[in-house]
Amino acid sequence: MKITKKFLATLPRCYATATFPIKGQSTILLATEGEGACLAWSGADFDEQRTVWDGPGGTMSMVPIPGKDGEFLAIQKFFKLFQWDEAIIVWVKPLPDGTFESRQILHLPYIHRFDLFDVNGRIWFLGCTLAESKETRDDWSRAGRVYAAELGADWDVPLQPRVIKDGLFRNHGYARSTWKGRDAGLVTSDQGAFAFTPPSTPHGDWTIEQFMDWQISDIAACDIDGDGELEYATIEPWHGQYFRIYKKIDGGFVRIWEHPEVADFYHVVVNASLRGNNVFIGGCRRGSQRLFYVRARAGTPLSLEAVTIEDGVGPSNVAVLNQADRDVIISANREKGEAALYFVTA
Repeated sequence: MKITKKFLATLPRCYATATFPIKGQSTILLATEGEGACLAWSGADFDEQRTVWDGPGGTMSMVPIPGKDGEFLAIQKFFKLFQWDEAIIVWVKPLPDGTFESRQILHLPYIHRFDLFDVNGRIWFLGCTLAESKETRDDWSRAGRVYAAELGADWDVPLQPRVIKDGLFRNHGYARSTWKGRDAGLVTSDQGAFAFTPPSTPHGDWTIEQFMDWQISDIAACDIDGDGELEYATIEPWHGQYFRIYKKIDGGFVRIWEHPEVADFYHVVVNASLRGNNVFIGGCRRGSQRLFYVRARAGTPLSLEAVTIEDGVGPSNVAVLNQADRDVIISANREKGEAALYFVTA
């Protein structure tokens, strides 16, 4: 595969990434975790830049609202050193003139990751708080929680989340995946990894199942070897030194690969398809500050290898857009302070 980089913009503390259509156009969004902007790009080669908001910033996640063209939810005001009491969820709408309007729909301290699930036309919100509160940067004595609610038809309907899981210390990682044939959210913390499956009926309960029981910072899942079963890539422990891949063998998880670099602050672990091949994309914010992907080599037994995309960028989050003639890796190169794309062709 050939990879070509495109610099988009200087964006200090660039952190959050997303991609979804807005008014029929493939659109890429990147936002800062500091005080500042969220920017959007569209067009054939993403040369058309717009400002979604100038502030306040503090953006951790952005998720499109199913069934609403270009509308999405985002976290804002998660930008203090460790006391994230001001964190909120905003509902963002594109306007006919190309600008955007935002409205706060929820104040939820320490909200760090969230997702939206469309189940038979009902949109379920799943939100994860990193902790309940913190007194100092190193204080992790109060566990994070997982909240759920049904999202209203528009932003004037109050979002009223309830706690569906407590006791998750350093509740940091989240990935969208499948679990027993249904869309689910994978949540990770010091207590391990849990699968959250939304209700299939209006008044049903979420299904919560633990499948790993050791400290995990972040997780992603894909069938990297093509055998029909998911493998799991993890960052361990909290903001950890290890990027690892597990396969379920004889009913238990076996570590089948580990990145050779042991470096503080791995932060990116994403499942993706690049030119039709399932891969994991990873990155660390210390050491080599490398952005890379992991692929399976042909043949048996299973053999995995890491391929460097770029060193010295320190990515925080990545999203991938698959197009007919190329794939686009959207990278928030946080330590370099840049928003960047990597075009992947055969």
